[in-house]
Amino acid sequence: MGKILAIAGNILGGVGLLLCVVAGFARLSGNYYVFSYEAMTVFNAGVGVMVAACLAKLQQLTSTP
Repeated sequence: MGKILAIAGNILGGVGLLLCVVAGFARLSGNYYVFSYEAMTVFNAGVGVMVAACLAKLQQLTSTP
């Protein structure tokens, strides 16, 4: 179970980072919308996914082997 949480945390962290980067580049280029969603909404979703990744990694680190 610990290995699954570690992998899930890594994947979620990568997806969250990708969402934040896409939203950031969209705003820097002057666009307010990314895939019909506001750039800030995409950024907030990315932050939420990264928080979920942190929680998964924390659960993996604190679980008993």
